Amino acid sequence: MRKKEMIAMLLAGGQGSRLVPLTLDVAKPAVDFGGKYKIIDFPLSNCTNSGIDTVGILTQYRPFLLNTHIGTGSAWDLNSMHGGTAILPPYTTEEGGAWYKGTANAIYQNIQYIDRYDPDHVLILSGDHIYKMDYNKMLKEHKKQGADVTIAALTVTLEEATRFGIMNVRDDNIIYEFEEKPEKPKSNLASMGIYIFKWSELKKYLIEDEKNSDSANDFGMNILPKMLDDGLKMIVHPFKGYWKDVGTINSLWEANMDLLDENNDLNLHTNDWKIYTSGEPKGAAYFGENAVVENSMVVDGCEVYGSIKSTVLFPGVIIEEGAIVKNSVLFPNVKIGRGVILDRVIVGENTNVLSGTHAGDTTIKVIPQNKTIK
Repeated sequence: MRKKEMIAMLLAGGQGSRLVPLTLDVAKPAVDFGGKYKIIDFPLSNCTNSGIDTVGILTQYRPFLLNTHIGTGSAWDLNSMHGGTAILPPYTTEEGGAWYKGTANAIYQNIQYIDRYDPDHVLILSGDHIYKMDYNKMLKEHKKQGADVTIAALTVTLEEATRFGIMNVRDDNIIYEFEEKPEKPKSNLASMGIYIFKWSELKKYLIEDEKNSDSANDFGMNILPKMLDDGLKMIVHPFKGYWKDVGTINSLWEANMDLLDENNDLNLHTNDWKIYTSGEPKGAAYFGENAVVENSMVVDGCEVYGSIKSTVLFPGVIIEEGAIVKNSVLFPNVKIGRGVILDRVIVGENTNVLSGTHAGDTTIKVIPQNKTIK
């Protein structure tokens, strides 16, 4: 196998318990987003646009639909003979089998895959974030600084900082302290869960960490603090741009609504950093003569006869005449009957909301997939 300067390992096995019921049947990275995408399309497209041609995708929880979506990786031009995508589920050995115990353990269990490419550096990514990022710029900074570890970071509020790994840095961006989800954060520079490691160092620490029965086998809790204690050179790569952790119902809804702001920082219509996806082609969207559409996203296969405002429709959605849908997100193949009124609702795939239903409140309501609601 050809040697690679850097390959990516994409952690995509998350259960997404805070996104239930949307994740009852699918892994979190396979949840729909933005009218035609799935969450995992963003890190995969970032890899393609950054020139990374080898991506190991670590799956675990309900992987069928995620695996089907990724397929051969051709939608992202990641199906080359000397790289491409590889689905990496947990496996059994002579000693038995084991689920991925933590983020670090998931990478540890796939050391053999990484070694096939003999990379100088390994990029670790999460499969549940919405953003556009040039990983090649991050690699250049990593090499220029001679770092052992580079962590992408963004500035958050001090209130939000308690949910992240927080880094305290010097003026030259060298990290001198790392705190995982601190109760009283000393700074507001948060880890985005995007790391570049020098592979020779990471491999050594993964093997050592696996021998520690007290370890949670987690990058933020174990690997990064240990590397820092041992004096490895760790730097931050500041990120400025749109980034959203869509791990909760509210944040997923907010991220979809962000797309309806014409001045939003995540421009999905630009050609210079495309987000790619796979999916079945559908016919053009259709609007009935009495349809009213305001500030909404409507994609192929939709039929609108009623009224929608500030709403995101996925392929195959039908809004019947007399229905009013506002501030909502409707996943693929949802049917909204006559006279239905929805406000601030996420409707799961293949659900039929029968005529006369009213749903919505000040909090975001989720109607599960594959249901008939009346």
